[in-house]
Amino acid sequence: MFEGLFTALVTPFKNGSIDYDAVEKLIERQIAGGVDGIVPVGTTGESPTVSFEEHKEFISRVVKFVGGRIKVIASTGSNSTVEAICLSKSARDHGVDGLLLVNPYYNKPTQQGLIKHFSEIAKSVDIPVVLYNIPGRTGVNFLPENIKVLVDECSNIVAIKEASGDISQMMRVIELCGERLTLLSGDDNLLLPVLSIGGRGVISVLSNIIPADVKKVITLYESGKIDEARLLFYRILPLCRAMFLETNPIPVKKSMELLGLCSGEIRLPLTPLCEQNTKILAAMLREYGVLQ
Repeated sequence: MFEGLFTALVTPFKNGSIDYDAVEKLIERQIAGGVDGIVPVGTTGESPTVSFEEHKEFISRVVKFVGGRIKVIASTGSNSTVEAICLSKSARDHGVDGLLLVNPYYNKPTQQGLIKHFSEIAKSVDIPVVLYNIPGRTGVNFLPENIKVLVDECSNIVAIKEASGDISQMMRVIELCGERLTLLSGDDNLLLPVLSIGGRGVISVLSNIIPADVKKVITLYESGKIDEARLLFYRILPLCRAMFLETNPIPVKKSMELLGLCSGEIRLPLTPLCEQNTKILAAMLREYGVLQ
């Protein structure tokens, strides 16, 4: 159900509020770039600083802007199971195609706690669920054996965004869950290796900037043009790294501003990209050919 390229959409702000005119233009650009779907209000969309009311309205408007042309996977995770259920039900009611649920952060649940958390949310809705394992941000790693337990229990858990950075762990997830769980890369710089082990795509930060090229890597690989996919992947790899000159989404927000796609405004406690890194980023965008 969820294969290919899904863009972790930035949330454009203007004078402290969400700029919905910019949101609509960004979505049209993503659709024109050939993406398979978008993921609103995730980490790249600055979800920690978006209020509940903003979160719900943003998802509602995104669904309307998209109009069924591509998939919408709403990020509705929380470190509170009750809050995640509330956001998930709201997103379902607004007509999303699926939900993205991140590991609970800060409170560091046990593996059994992770199973119970995701199970309670998945059973509260009747739409597909994508797990999001990112130990570096959440402080807890959802282990493959326990992911299998959860998938066995909840038939609507259909995919996982894997951002552990551990290829052997991803292989173990595929080994245990097989065709029941689609594995998507959570890191742009691991897209090609993840495809090579049986992953089926990526939830991408970089595709905010170059959606067509990120999509082309996947298309080339899936059509058996491995060498061409590799050449393009290594061409975009420096930009993948540039997106982490500072904490995501600081560099991608600056990139969007430099390209005239939306304001680079970002909410505290995140701060704008420093001057030195802005110069590095601009040079890399020019080298790639997307910035004059």
